Amino acid sequence: MWHAKDVYYLSESTGILAEDMGKALLCQFPEISFNTEKIPFIRTREDARKAIEYIISRSGGRYPLVFSTIMDQELITILDITEIELFSICDKYLGRMEYVLEAKAIRKPGSARHLDDSTMAERVKAIHYCIAHDDGSMMKDYDEAEVILLGVSRSGKTPISVYLATQMGIKAANYPLVAEDLNAYRLPPPIVRNKARAIGLSTDPKTLSFVRGKRYKDSKYAKIDTCKDEINQANQIFLQYGIPIIVSDGRSIEETATQVAQLLSLKRLPGL
Repeated sequence: MWHAKDVYYLSESTGILAEDMGKALLCQFPEISFNTEKIPFIRTREDARKAIEYIISRSGGRYPLVFSTIMDQELITILDITEIELFSICDKYLGRMEYVLEAKAIRKPGSARHLDDSTMAERVKAIHYCIAHDDGSMMKDYDEAEVILLGVSRSGKTPISVYLATQMGIKAANYPLVAEDLNAYRLPPPIVRNKARAIGLSTDPKTLSFVRGKRYKDSKYAKIDTCKDEINQANQIFLQYGIPIIVSDGRSIEETATQVAQLLSLKRLPGL
């Protein structure tokens, strides 16, 4: 069994899809260490030859894994050599889909990521809203929010809000539950008024203590007892107001954001 492997993500476009699909497969082999690198914008024969030369110079003889979403058959032929293990993702499935659908694919890179003007405008609005309403700012505008994330300090509110805005085009605000809220077991009126769009984020006390300790080592703020008390208080507030709770511990930002969207039946903007 291999203990380590070099991995390359190749694409005619940004490489996001190749990376996402590759990671989804590689995570099934946790006992192997993977060294990954992305090589985007391979659009000519010269680009393909340079990519192969680079890969061989870095990983020659070790049969690196190469995940590719390149659809140009001429480029695939250049890349498909014996020194690498090529996983040509799109080419394999496009051929099958052409047969099933009895139609020819356009085989153009990045077609799914070409956004129309209206979608781009809505995405920009979501990003601006997220930035302006981070960490409890401008609660007077919470009526416009599609989701309001609640949680104690360092429970993951901001990165999840940013993902919802940038990757899904969703207007996300987030509010930190401070001592005043926790001790009174009470939420501010703008949140209560919009509680149907609120989601409570919770986490494991040990995880929270670790995250806080990286910035404020040996502080009361990072002590495990403080984290336990705050999480328990926050969870009681969520239950009191009937706000759904998502436990983010052990989940990626993407997974948590997707669950948030599912709970509120929020849809990703077309094309994102």
